[in-house]
Amino acid sequence: MLENTKVNIKIKLAALWTSVTLCYLYGDYFELYTPDKVNSLITGENNLDSPTKLLIASIILAISSLMVAASVILKPKLNRILNIIFGALFTLMQIAIGIYTTHEWYLFYVFLAFLESIITALVVWYAWKWPKKKLD
Repeated sequence: MLENTKVNIKIKLAALWTSVTLCYLYGDYFELYTPDKVNSLITGENNLDSPTKLLIASIILAISSLMVAASVILKPKLNRILNIIFGALFTLMQIAIGIYTTHEWYLFYVFLAFLESIITALVVWYAWKWPKKKLD
C-alpha cells in the first residue's frame, strides 16, 4: 500500500496558484499562434494597446504569481482572507473570459478559462475550509 501523506493547506494553495499562473502563461503563449497575432504585436494594434491595459495585465499576472509565495509565507488569517478574495475575483474573471470569447481560434482560451476557473474556485474552497487549530 502507498502512503497518502497529508499535505499542508499552505502547500495546496501554493500549488493551485502555481497551476493557474502556468495556465495564464500558456494561454498568452498559445495566443501567439493565432492568425495575425505577431503582426498585431509589431504594429501595436492588439488588446494591450495602451500603457494602462499593459499595466492591468501585469498586475493580474503578478497577483497570481505572488499568491504562490504568499500562500506559504503569510500567517493563516491574512492568508485565508487573501486566498478567498483573489480566488473569487479570478474565478469570476475567468468565467467572464470564457463566456465572452467566441472566435473559433480562441477555443483554447475558453478551455483554459474553464480550467482556471475550476482551479481558482478550489483555492476559495480550500481557503474557506482552512483547518482549525486543535485545542489540547
